[in-house]
Amino acid sequence: MSDDDFNVYQGDDGKWRGKRQSASRASVVADTQADAFKQTRELAMQSGSEVSIHRGDNGKIRDKHSYGNDPKSTEG
Repeated sequence: MSDDDFNVYQGDDGKWRGKRQSASRASVVADTQADAFKQTRELAMQSGSEVSIHRGDNGKIRDKHSYGNDPKSTEG
């Protein structure tokens, strides 16, 4: 995972956050995971990076979305 990639996760206060890997603070704070992902996805698309969505119950990654940093030899 690159320092330019983003994570969507649930904070201790129950709010969902979107944060760049290298950042000290979240770029996005939202009430729902869907809202946090939507806003974070826009940032990732602008920077051509990846978004990892974490589960709220255990923090494990449940899904990843890539925007522009896939190898050119990848099919599909």
